[in-house]
Amino acid sequence: MTAQIEIIPCKVCGDKSSGVHYGVITCEGCKGFFRRSQSSVVNYQCPRAKACTVDRVNRNRCQYCRLQKCLRLGMSRDAVKFGRMSKKQREKVEDEVRYHRAQQRAQSETAPDSSVFDQQTPSSSDQLQYGSYGYTSEVGGYGPASHGYSGYGQVATHAAMQYDISADYVDYVDSTTAYDPRPTPGTPSVDAAATESPLMPSAVTTDPAQISELLSKTIADAHARTCLFTLEHIHDMFRKPQDLSKLIYYKDMAHEELWLECAQKLTTVIQQIIEFAKMVPGFMKLHQDDQIVLLKAGSFELAILRMSRYYDLSQNCVLYAETMLPQEAFYTNETAEMRLVNLVFDFARSIAEMKLTETELALYSAVVLLSPDRPGLKGLAEITRLSQAVQRALRIEMDRTHPQPIKGDVTVCDAMLAKIPVLRDLSMLHMDALAKFKRSTPHLEFPALHKELFSVDS
Repeated sequence: MTAQIEIIPCKVCGDKSSGVHYGVITCEGCKGFFRRSQSSVVNYQCPRAKACTVDRVNRNRCQYCRLQKCLRLGMSRDAVKFGRMSKKQREKVEDEVRYHRAQQRAQSETAPDSSVFDQQTPSSSDQLQYGSYGYTSEVGGYGPASHGYSGYGQVATHAAMQYDISADYVDYVDSTTAYDPRPTPGTPSVDAAATESPLMPSAVTTDPAQISELLSKTIADAHARTCLFTLEHIHDMFRKPQDLSKLIYYKDMAHEELWLECAQKLTTVIQQIIEFAKMVPGFMKLHQDDQIVLLKAGSFELAILRMSRYYDLSQNCVLYAETMLPQEAFYTNETAEMRLVNLVFDFARSIAEMKLTETELALYSAVVLLSPDRPGLKGLAEITRLSQAVQRALRIEMDRTHPQPIKGDVTVCDAMLAKIPVLRDLSMLHMDALAKFKRSTPHLEFPALHKELFSVDS
């Protein structure tokens, strides 16, 4: 019966479940989260109104709301296992299994193109077969368990079908349950898009500008769904008085402790970056090895880009752990580490000074992610087409938002693309500093995902 139970999605976040854990059908990620919450004294706080959405994409945003949802559903250390449930409880679960099976059959029978779903949907609680990521939401795989295309993603796919670039790059497939089926404000539903958009099959466009606009909307939506905080919340935090006790706390933190603290924060951001990558049109169609190469090479660079959202130019501080910290808070006696800290702050400041919109930052992040010159890539032609399509969308968006050149005929887009080599250098400096630190502290244990992405053994 355990294998049959797994057809029922996780009750907490909607991901693929792995059985009954602490009395509730959950995935491995929520099982582990609940176990950790019970094994030590925790004091989770909600930064919003204690009404956060807890789903597969957002489950790491608010530990407080995630734990409250676990408790509301009945998760408990003392809960009985499935085999010890009452007959009535077991029958209820069995009825739900039959319901989800019937739903799957109905979906498979009505799917317009079953070839889209020709890959098995792996459990997101499994380790990556091709990377062994210790992260409960693997990069690869999608299938009929998904909620379907987003409105813009579907429209972009139809438009690209009759355009001269590969339709794959806009084949926006929702991996497992990455998207909430409810349309977000300002984003039309699939049905609405079908009836209102001039870009559906009945009137497919071949206009590159319109296709770029669809790409922009899809990637911007992916960015918005995977950022830990909205800009509104971040700017509210900028205005709060600085917590001097936290500033002293971080300044007095031991060297090893500060490394682990930053590694944990970085890992949380990268979990969201992986979700963002999976929502970038075409990324899930790339060879799985190429997905891993792109994420390993680009995740630190995208984390720096996201850091720029948290940089307050008026204070020359960054929002870190709900408080504003200057770069002196990360002071270290190690010359290489301090150089890395200074350069990362300088770069984040330079991006913040560009005053990019969220859409521009999203597209720029996608350009950095889809760099076809990463060593070890196999599908270069496909990645190059993807990269060029997103760059085209970025240039159109930036030329519209920043029509005036910065200097001479250098546009904002030109300036941003010229910064990519600097990001590469920062990534290399990070790897060098990390390798040196790990050699001096072999006893320290880093987060599993961090170890996989930033392996210094090879």
